[in-house]
Amino acid sequence: MLTKRIIPCLDVKDGKTVKGTNFVNLRDAGDPVELAARYSDEGADELVFLDISASHEGRKTLLEMVVRVAEAVQIPFTVGGGISTVYDVKRVLDAGADKVSLNTAIVQNPEFLERAAEHVGSQSIVAAIDVKRTNGGWTVWVKGGRENTGRDALKWAEETTQRGAGELLVTSMDRDGTQSGYDVDLLRELSTQVSVPVIASGGAGKLEHFIEALTNGKADAVLAASLFHFQQIKIAELKSFLRQQHIPIR
Repeated sequence: MLTKRIIPCLDVKDGKTVKGTNFVNLRDAGDPVELAARYSDEGADELVFLDISASHEGRKTLLEMVVRVAEAVQIPFTVGGGISTVYDVKRVLDAGADKVSLNTAIVQNPEFLERAAEHVGSQSIVAAIDVKRTNGGWTVWVKGGRENTGRDALKWAEETTQRGAGELLVTSMDRDGTQSGYDVDLLRELSTQVSVPVIASGGAGKLEHFIEALTNGKADAVLAASLFHFQQIKIAELKSFLRQQHIPIR
């Protein structure tokens, strides 16, 4: 069995790490570079760094911050937000990121996903999918959760892997910031349908939630933000707990 990964997420707006609930009511969680360095030292397996208003505001990811994060950490990290061309992808990777997260741009132009994967390889491409429950299923939302595309999330997930995504970052908008647990049903449906790793996002509130996502939800990695930012749960504590439950982790 592949080892599971613990991934703190840094949502960045105006140069600061922020965290909200259901994608709104944002509050300041500190300097992203300082947080990234702390997580690297504490034993996080990877980081995800999202410029959450870039697509909505029609601007590019903050490359200067990517460079600073790359200098501050010793672990792989993924960057997303406002990346809409192959040139953008290459610039972010050249600035020091290991992977790019693509969301709004690939929903609007799925061929961009194929071109990006061809140029830099699927191992560097994460398809981020923001999802809400709708009429017994799940639909895809874009532009930082502001716009409902009406697309079926499970079908879109499968299409992204066919077009070259090497990994999926799946966020339940219904659970985001609520600390009520991951959407295990969504994760299980997705994970059994696709052949690439699935990162669970949205809803972590206690140690048991991580277990549920990794076992019942069949996720390959678990992502959390405010729990780690405000040190409600520490990464070493979480890893120790997972080992006690016989879950293989790095």
